[in-house]
Amino acid sequence: MKRYRELFSFPQVISLGIAAFPARLAYGMIGLGIFFKAEQSTDSFAIAGLAIGLNSLAGAVTAGIRGSVMDRWGQKWPLRILVPGYTILILTLNQMDTARSILITAFILGISAPPINLSVRPLWKDIVPATYLRTAYAFDSAMMSSTSVIGPVIVTTLALSSRPYLALNVVAALMLTGGIALALTSVSRNWIPEKKVKGQESLIKNRAIQLLMFEGCFIGFGWGVFDVAVPAYATQEGVPHRVAWIFASFGIATVIGGLLGGLVSKKLAPLTAMRRSYLLWAIACFPVAFTYPDWTMALVGASIGLLGGALQVFYFEVLEAVRPKGSQTSSLGWIWSVEGSFMAVGAAVGGVVSEHISPRVGLAMLPIMLFLGYIILSIGRGRLSAANDLPTDEEDLAAMADNSPTIK
Repeated sequence: MKRYRELFSFPQVISLGIAAFPARLAYGMIGLGIFFKAEQSTDSFAIAGLAIGLNSLAGAVTAGIRGSVMDRWGQKWPLRILVPGYTILILTLNQMDTARSILITAFILGISAPPINLSVRPLWKDIVPATYLRTAYAFDSAMMSSTSVIGPVIVTTLALSSRPYLALNVVAALMLTGGIALALTSVSRNWIPEKKVKGQESLIKNRAIQLLMFEGCFIGFGWGVFDVAVPAYATQEGVPHRVAWIFASFGIATVIGGLLGGLVSKKLAPLTAMRRSYLLWAIACFPVAFTYPDWTMALVGASIGLLGGALQVFYFEVLEAVRPKGSQTSSLGWIWSVEGSFMAVGAAVGGVVSEHISPRVGLAMLPIMLFLGYIILSIGRGRLSAANDLPTDEEDLAAMADNSPTIK
């Protein structure tokens, strides 16, 4: 773990990770928080799935817009406006008790979602040398993934307790704490958006970004169905408390996978690493359709998380290599807009399928979507050829020299 000890020696690395963690934990809790709130208030899986779907759809549609705003104006004021507004809306949702009011509030909540993860990702380039970016992305992915371990456990425990209203109250408190902490960090306050190259094509017309958006359609749909099918299956079988531990096993493995991905030699090109891990990821997902909400689902979930965690590191590297200049935040934001929109559709479909057919059908959709995603990336890999380049020793030294004030 020497690589990570060296990473943590750079100023602001640990403080940035800690500052953003509470808000990321809130995002790790909000999905199940909405699910249990809607299901307990309406006694309907379909309404619960639709609530998550509307929330995800609203957040996805506006993610690219919010990313573009940050790429032009910086992070300071968007975070200071959106974080308090989002907190108030979570508390408002907690007071709703009809299907219509819950669905409307969940939708508005998605529109106002602060772009915490979009904000953190471009900051690593400002505080670590380029030679440590893979490790920094791995650390960042591990921090995000760890919230999928802790978040579901906390929100499920609170939602199924004698005081279920505490679930969303805690989410609101965490978002307010983490959002303010991130906004007050010096690296976020002083972040200067990257300048665009005059005459370059728009982000949406970039062929590499188009390919990643197309792949995101299938991945988003698959995960949307999965996120609803798991809690619906467990609830139907009378074991809703197992949802937290199933997602926790997935999250723990994702954290480990992300950390291992950060240790992969830089001599392996990002695109090659991504395609190899993607194929293994899809294969590992296949048995999930035959699992039950017990140790079998937790075990398969762990294998999916392990490979998916490593894949996320390489995905960030590929995106960084192929995105146009001036799109540090908006490139991922618009991809998430597409992916999140299809995730919303998947969540709604997952609720209907789980209630009227079987949650197993929903689980079976995930591996199918992952294999389609792999096929799309394999066919269109020529558009991502820029991610096949490896840095030379001279470029590594130049990157270290450029970051020397930060190193000190």
